[in-house]
Amino acid sequence: MSFNPQFAKLGEVLVHQGVTTEQQVKEALQKQKNYGLKTGETLLKLGFISEKELLEALHLQLEYEIIKEDELLELDSEVVKLIPEPFAVENRVIALRKQDNTMIVAMTDPDNIVIHDSLQKLLGLNILPMLIGDSILTDTLEKYYKGIRTSSQVEDAVGNFEFIAVDDDENEITIDKKGDADAPVVKLLNLIITEAIKSNSTDIHIEPLTNNTRVRFRIDGALREVMSPPIGLHMGMVSLVKVMSKLNIAERRLPQDGHISLKTSVKSVDVRVSITPTVTGEKVVMRLLDKGEFGFSLTTLGFSGSDLDIFHKWIKRPYGITIVSGPTGSGKSTTLHAALKEIKNIENNIVTVEDPVEYRLDGITQIEAKEKIGLTFGKALRSVLRQDPDIVLIGEIRDHETADIAIKFSLTGHLVFTTLHANDAPSTITRLVDIGIPPYLVASSLNLVMAQRLVRKICSNCIEDYTPKDAELTAAGISKDEAKEISFKKGKGCVHCDNTGYSGRTGIFELIEVNSEVRKLIFAGENQDVIREAAIRNGMHSLHASGIDKMKQGLTTINEVVKLTVSDE
Repeated sequence: MSFNPQFAKLGEVLVHQGVTTEQQVKEALQKQKNYGLKTGETLLKLGFISEKELLEALHLQLEYEIIKEDELLELDSEVVKLIPEPFAVENRVIALRKQDNTMIVAMTDPDNIVIHDSLQKLLGLNILPMLIGDSILTDTLEKYYKGIRTSSQVEDAVGNFEFIAVDDDENEITIDKKGDADAPVVKLLNLIITEAIKSNSTDIHIEPLTNNTRVRFRIDGALREVMSPPIGLHMGMVSLVKVMSKLNIAERRLPQDGHISLKTSVKSVDVRVSITPTVTGEKVVMRLLDKGEFGFSLTTLGFSGSDLDIFHKWIKRPYGITIVSGPTGSGKSTTLHAALKEIKNIENNIVTVEDPVEYRLDGITQIEAKEKIGLTFGKALRSVLRQDPDIVLIGEIRDHETADIAIKFSLTGHLVFTTLHANDAPSTITRLVDIGIPPYLVASSLNLVMAQRLVRKICSNCIEDYTPKDAELTAAGISKDEAKEISFKKGKGCVHCDNTGYSGRTGIFELIEVNSEVRKLIFAGENQDVIREAAIRNGMHSLHASGIDKMKQGLTTINEVVKLTVSDE
């Protein structure tokens, strides 16, 4: 007698499909009462099956079609919002499209008669259910209802933020949000910051165009446009940002910098504000810094096993300098704070001088340089010397004075961590000489020089095989013969990654250990090409090679490697 899934229990279908065992089904049946879930959901929670396997089994059992993820990328928001967001979230449904007098609806539980009847009454239409996975539905609901919320009237924008401006003496001044004239502007700015933090954005760009304002968030290193408020609200938003960050409201011709402390019900965020006049008006860029506990560790940053061993070795030395280089936003501060978190203990006095303090580390003395009141890097570092430090983090070497103090710290028995803007590890060394530090001092003090970048990771939910074009292979320095041995991947784009094909970032690194050979070359004043050749002979993997390695592992794309690194050819 042939097996008919329509007359079988879900567990039996899954066992028949070979995706789970009878023993696992029995275990799920025993535990499902404790979880308050159905059999399939329990198997999923226990990790015995995947969401895709559950959907396939439900499709066989119930005969409902499974919604294709491609269809979820281009839904009509006007149709989606026919089902109110609270109802959609609670009952796990989303409206897809209308056909004549029928609404096609994606549901996690299409056999639920109560939800089916409620939808019929709510919409006044016949309901045709389709199957959708719970995690995909969650992302889809967030994508569309967030768009619906942000495109609705400003007066309807409700958030949990209490805006607080911080003056030079760190006194907090609450912004009055009750005035009718300012309410739309305050609510709009509140909405922008709320959505930015929800999206894990690092920066907010508010820029005036000819007919409207463009708001973009930097997510995973790339800017995304999120809304276009009316241009009439732009000046009001800029003025509010200026008030909150204690800047001159009347000054519209010169750039201004400030900061805002934002308190939410969940966490506190420090916002660095930059306002620059442009031909169409003033542009606001806000850098979001989380005041919460630093959550990274060296093992989660993307180091290969050998590079992590090298980095571990040098951050535990008693003295000398470790420099991390790269452009703004390449993760330099994150790496060094992860290093401090790794090596801090009760026996060491660790002091940092930063501008700004991006991460808060418990048990470490952190000093924020403030140019406006004369607390420069140099002045702060000179005071640090009298604080009996063992390890010093200097946020950035910007000039000869800071570099000179860093060198002197390292030569007097201190371990120094710092950052520098340079293209790669060899040019970091020559950059120190350019700043004015004599080669013999550079050679004597350096332990480790590391360049790094952050590449976007392929979204694990929509990863697929990819055949690169000849131009891409040429740009990446990969021959056609080499390409035959590589399994190239890319993200197709889905609701999980907001149709970008990427989700999250990982580091690529280039490390130069300053051994006796490299030290002699620095002392002799050799150029960066000679230093690079010596470093490669001693086992250095270039940024490009590190990126290619991540690509071969299926973590990133060939386009990311080409965009962020230069071929070694």
